[in-house]
Amino acid sequence: MTANSREAQLSAAFVKLADTLVTDFDVVDLLHWLVEECTRILDTEAGGLLLVDAVGELQLIASTSEEAQLVEVLQLAAGEGPCLDCFHTGTAVTVGDMQDNAGKWPKFSAEAIRQGFFSVHATPLRLRGQIIGTMNLFSTHTGELNPADIAVAQALADVATIGILQERTIKSSSIITAQLQHALDSRILIEQAKGVLAATSGMTMNDAFVAIRAHARNNNLTLAKVADGVIARTLDVSTSTSTSTTTSTTTTSK
Repeated sequence: MTANSREAQLSAAFVKLADTLVTDFDVVDLLHWLVEECTRILDTEAGGLLLVDAVGELQLIASTSEEAQLVEVLQLAAGEGPCLDCFHTGTAVTVGDMQDNAGKWPKFSAEAIRQGFFSVHATPLRLRGQIIGTMNLFSTHTGELNPADIAVAQALADVATIGILQERTIKSSSIITAQLQHALDSRILIEQAKGVLAATSGMTMNDAFVAIRAHARNNNLTLAKVADGVIARTLDVSTSTSTSTTTSTTTTSK
């Protein structure tokens, strides 16, 4: 990627974030966009994003591929991995070679390597002292992200975090907790809807999400609303196509 094209992509990403955060926005869609955009700009192959729930546990809310999702789920189930270290410390964690760190996170490292990922970078979603989750970028080759890339990932994550926590003015922590819980509940609906589409139309799970997202964007609906319609069999999204070339390319290329 040339310096000029990278600069253009970064400018476009921050403009998109700014445009999104001045209006009502779908938190789940924003986080999917964030992890997809960081994966693309930073030349990594997959990504996943986790948010903390009402009881302080991390839950997967966005991923660019089923492979990344499997690693994230295993990381949580095993109680180990760079994203958990990142969340507990509030600082980024970069792993240039998973094989060299197999002893530190044996279950996570084994599953990541089995899925074809040999390096990972975890970025905290934080605002001052509050950490609400982590974003994790996976590569199929060894090598740490360079300092410039780490700064880009953190900057985009910081802006998105401000957007999630903003309420135009400061709102109570109970409202913030409710918003995050709503996002996590929406993710469950979306996963169920993806399964319905995969079973009834023969789509892959990735293509099912692309169809749900395209229908939501084309009809100005939230992802949760569309997912609910798919589960109830009141919406047919199997023919929906994305209005965003970047989104569909990023999602389906994984």
